[in-house]
Amino acid sequence: MNDDALDSLGLPKEPIDRISNALERFLHIEAASGVALLVCTLVALGLANSAASEWFLGLWKTRVGFGFGSFQMDYPLYHWINDGLMAIFFFVIGLEVKRELVIGELNELRKAALPIAAAIGGMVVPAGIYLLMQGDTGARAGWGIPMATDIAFVVGCMAVLGSRIPHSLRVLLLSLAIADDIGAILVIAIGYTESIDLTALGLGFAGIGAVWGMARVGVRSLGLYGLAGLLVWLAFHESGVHATVAGVILGLMTPARSHVSASAFSRVIERASGVIQGEAWETTSHRSEKLRKFTWAARETLSPLEYLEGMLHPWMGFVIMPIFALANAGVPFELSDVAHPVALAVGAGLVVGKPVGILVFSFIAVKLGLASLPSGVSWGVLAAGGCLAGIGFTMALFISGLALSGEALDVAKVGVLAASAVAAILGVGGLLVLLPEAPHRDT
Repeated sequence: MNDDALDSLGLPKEPIDRISNALERFLHIEAASGVALLVCTLVALGLANSAASEWFLGLWKTRVGFGFGSFQMDYPLYHWINDGLMAIFFFVIGLEVKRELVIGELNELRKAALPIAAAIGGMVVPAGIYLLMQGDTGARAGWGIPMATDIAFVVGCMAVLGSRIPHSLRVLLLSLAIADDIGAILVIAIGYTESIDLTALGLGFAGIGAVWGMARVGVRSLGLYGLAGLLVWLAFHESGVHATVAGVILGLMTPARSHVSASAFSRVIERASGVIQGEAWETTSHRSEKLRKFTWAARETLSPLEYLEGMLHPWMGFVIMPIFALANAGVPFELSDVAHPVALAVGAGLVVGKPVGILVFSFIAVKLGLASLPSGVSWGVLAAGGCLAGIGFTMALFISGLALSGEALDVAKVGVLAASAVAAILGVGGLLVLLPEAPHRDT
């Protein structure tokens, strides 16, 4: 709550509030998470190519584990990050997809047609370019790498352009990225699952059924859902299906409607006012119990989806994704690695395939009458926005780790990082040229 809100409510302020309020505002600026991600990427690259390279790269191979009797989980640290922490990342993606499908730009077919068409083009064409360039080589499995778009960096690039970016283009690119995420999730679930333990998978779906049953009978405890989610994650992890898929499924299952309506909460406020002012609050027994009920009612005016998104976004943007970047973006490389066939295939998919696929499939959708260009968005602007969509980074690095290993994995990461940088420069540069400068406001 900021200082103005404290003043309007007549709440007391402490010196620390100025610091904590400023920090809270910063953590809720989406573009700031892109900056944190970029800084951690540069740090990882710097350390991986320095005298501390052996220590830094070895750090992520440190084995961490636990066990109960015959059951043991003992994995390198990077595995816990990519399969554990990233499950929370994918859970938040599931929440975002659910929000867009229920109340966002993807909730009506007419509104969703253009971003869906653009997303399909932005996945099919890059994957096709990669496969054409790789042929029958051992790195052919990396076809999913150039299919993804990194929302955090796209938001950061749009923030650099400020008010030049039309609202319609911002909505289109974010909706495209969400539709793109759906495709990437399917690629991970279908394309990169080698073998399945049906018993463990059955236990996972039994856990998902338990979560559904808890919601149906009205269980509201986040702690119980968190425990159930942990057990579902564990079952999926042991099944052979990538554990992050469990995060997506649970995110999609999260209710998007609030439990307490605005009118019901108004009555709670009146009751609270009566308790505090008219019933001798200072002498009322069980004050803590009454306060917990009022607090619960206030929280339940938000849907679980909205509440969890707001709570987890700062953690995702400033903890999980930066740690992922530190663990995955640190690649020892030489300039010649950029010319490696795998790096070139990844780069061509992201830098060329993304904008071409987005533009061509969007053009087809518009010509067929399935969609129309948003106000303020020309074909040139859409092409420049398509270049921004070529910033693959987080999801592209993630899929790289699933698809490849050894030297092929290292050069694929180099390709992702180099191509993402080029895509950002082309996208921002193109939009600076094509979009008019925002009018200055008189002060």
